[in-house]
Amino acid sequence: MNSPHTIAVLGLGRMGDAIAARLAAEGWDVVGWTRSGRPASGAARTAADPQGAVAKAEVVLLALFDGPACRQVLEDVRGSLRTDTIVLNTSTIAPAEAAELARQFGPYYVHAPVLGSVPAATTGTLRILAAADRDTFDRVRPVLEALGTVRRVDGDAATAASLKLIANSGLAGAVLVLRDALQQSDALGLPRAQALDVLELGHLGRLVARKRPFLTVEPATETGVAPATAEFTVGALAKDMALLAGASGAPLRSAAELAGSPAGPESDIAAAATVPAVHDAVLEPLRAYVRGHATGDPAHFRDAFLPTAHVEGIRDGVFVSWPLDSYCALFPGRPASDEPARSRRIDTVDVHGTVATATMTLSHGADTFTDVFLLVRAGGGWRIANKAYHRHPSPSHPQAGGRESEGFAE
Repeated sequence: MNSPHTIAVLGLGRMGDAIAARLAAEGWDVVGWTRSGRPASGAARTAADPQGAVAKAEVVLLALFDGPACRQVLEDVRGSLRTDTIVLNTSTIAPAEAAELARQFGPYYVHAPVLGSVPAATTGTLRILAAADRDTFDRVRPVLEALGTVRRVDGDAATAASLKLIANSGLAGAVLVLRDALQQSDALGLPRAQALDVLELGHLGRLVARKRPFLTVEPATETGVAPATAEFTVGALAKDMALLAGASGAPLRSAAELAGSPAGPESDIAAAATVPAVHDAVLEPLRAYVRGHATGDPAHFRDAFLPTAHVEGIRDGVFVSWPLDSYCALFPGRPASDEPARSRRIDTVDVHGTVATATMTLSHGADTFTDVFLLVRAGGGWRIANKAYHRHPSPSHPQAGGRESEGFAE
């Protein structure tokens, strides 16, 4: 079938504007429209309203922020579409939202979310996941191929939307792993440039190389971020992870971590990798707790916990809930005989305003303990409000599981 001649691009944000400019450069008659009224910066013409933009278009391409925006814009233009107009949706939306739009527009709806940001759109190197009726896909293929490499999804619109969210979850994970690596590098006093050089040699290499302009600055403060133009924003990636968590109904750590990032929502995603480590004030009660185990001195536990705190878990098959005084009485005031062989590490700390959660692993001879803490900020400092633990044999002591060894009585 003939390739479309006129394309309306609805949504001229970072991606929409780059897509419109790319298609215009490839020879299509492109007319753009955006809710903000901002004109297109490329060769695309700009319409005063969405109805005018779509009136003569064979393809209406959506490059909008979320599902509600897609739904609203399509409701506004539906009466102005030609009977055979293809709706080509490149937006990242929830699977259920994609399925509903496909139901409304039938065989002329193509759900085609894209992998890649503004530079890839500009150069026509996006990777595109397209779900469409075969005839419609063939009609719109030249448009998609002008933007990048196309993979026709084995499934429906909801499948394409789901796969895009899964792809972005990998990106979110890489950003957060990079954040952890840079925080550890800063804690070790390593020069940022040297750390980035080495990280670029490893599995994070492509991300580091692409985002280096955002990463070479000093670690961001709560109000300062990398001074460069964002390609894909923290807010957009946080939105995508929230969609994925909602669609799957399964826990997704990156959704909370990105939503709570000190990097502003309009910052590039790389800014989320440059946020400083958890403030020492939150870590201090956890460190006092470690000192209590290392020395056997219960005074450190009184520094770490609120007076009302309880320590809870399963001991010899029975649930126990010790008030702080009872817990402190279990410690003899001296280190365990095997203290040099014991180790403790803080695994996670998540701060949510005036409350925080943390996990810690303690390797105590034949036993390993996973401790889960609830902390609160009270009286100008942080204290542990409660702790629950799980005790299990250490990997190197598969037959362990008897009573706790000297100096650690959980």
